[in-house]
Amino acid sequence: MKISEFKLKNGLPVFLIKLPQFKTATVLVMYKTGSKYEDRKTSGLSHFLEHMFFKGTIKRPNTLSLSAELDSIGAEFNAFTGKEYTGYYVKTPKNKIGIAVDVLGDMLTNSKFDSDEIEREKGVIIEEMNMYEDNPMMHIEDVFESCLYGDTPAGWDTIGSKENVMSFKREDFINYFKTQYGVKSAGLFLAGDFSVKEIKKILEEKFAGILKNNYKNKSKVVEKQSKANYKIKTKKTDQMTLSLGFRTVPANHKDEVVLKLLSIILGGSMSSRLFIELRERRGLAYYVRANTEFYSDCGYLTVQAGVPKDKFEEAVTVILSEYQKLKNELVSAKELKRAKDLLTGKLIVSMEGSDDFSTWYGRQFPTRDKFSSPEETLKKFKKVSDQDIRRVAKNLFVNKSLNLAVIGDVKDDKKISSILKIK
Repeated sequence: MKISEFKLKNGLPVFLIKLPQFKTATVLVMYKTGSKYEDRKTSGLSHFLEHMFFKGTIKRPNTLSLSAELDSIGAEFNAFTGKEYTGYYVKTPKNKIGIAVDVLGDMLTNSKFDSDEIEREKGVIIEEMNMYEDNPMMHIEDVFESCLYGDTPAGWDTIGSKENVMSFKREDFINYFKTQYGVKSAGLFLAGDFSVKEIKKILEEKFAGILKNNYKNKSKVVEKQSKANYKIKTKKTDQMTLSLGFRTVPANHKDEVVLKLLSIILGGSMSSRLFIELRERRGLAYYVRANTEFYSDCGYLTVQAGVPKDKFEEAVTVILSEYQKLKNELVSAKELKRAKDLLTGKLIVSMEGSDDFSTWYGRQFPTRDKFSSPEETLKKFKKVSDQDIRRVAKNLFVNKSLNLAVIGDVKDDKKISSILKIK
């Protein structure tokens, strides 16, 4: 499998991933823009604009005409907005990829951004916001990032505020589109089985409308923290949802792969340390998981869990204890091998579709200096030693980088300060 790159006449970079063994093909357009590129007035606009691309073009005037055409060929299609990227994709049987390219190109170059549709969609987004607010498991990461980055674009919810969503006008969408959507910020990824000669011709025609843009880059995250910090979102719930972790390193850092293995050891599987300790031995949680996030200029590792209200302090203490052990003790050869094998297996399983390959490379586009293939990534994992694990834990698991986010019915937060520390 090789990835080849060329540019369309308008300067749009295209990345082709040939996969002759697949019966599907996926076209993904990724933009280097998201909620970290907003200011207080435009917070939430990146996500709202993503919705509006599905509301109709000049050629396909409404949602039904767009979706019906893609449904008629059995396509899977969607979009996603993050802090540093926004992506749009269509996956089809390989002999229908021309239709997918036609529809996606039309959406991204000829969308109407109709004022009436904008007003209707406001209600949809408010309900999406309510869904996140009512589901602590989905919302806890937002609270954790708010704890880390405070009142800055990096700390704001990607979906924005209800006040902003209700205030947006068509002019706001047009201005953002002209600035953030263009050849300076876009990358097109096509993965699957296709004729390179034919697809180049189709792409040249269907994406010619992507123009040069006066791209506005984001402000770099400035990390300021001198002691352990916490943030509580008070909500009447039957359990406490927590996220407890540390500031770490950005994408492209040499210790990124070490941190991914650390997260697997802590809470990446049903055999992980915290799953066994919190759930199986103590019965403190139903769900326990650890995850990492690597942005272009910052990153973190955190453990999330839902625990009983009266056992909250015990759960925090247990999690901190496992962090501490990784600083003091070398991981056994058996446990490290199990973590590497798990990551290897998960990566292989997750790369079974053309959409998996387009997304694998597409998500690297906004944040990384160069692409890393799945094979190259696996080689990096294999090189990680027990000494690497302890070195990174010692360097990063420290009080000045420790953060806790909580969603729940907190009556008294004074005790949190006393238990929130690591040696």
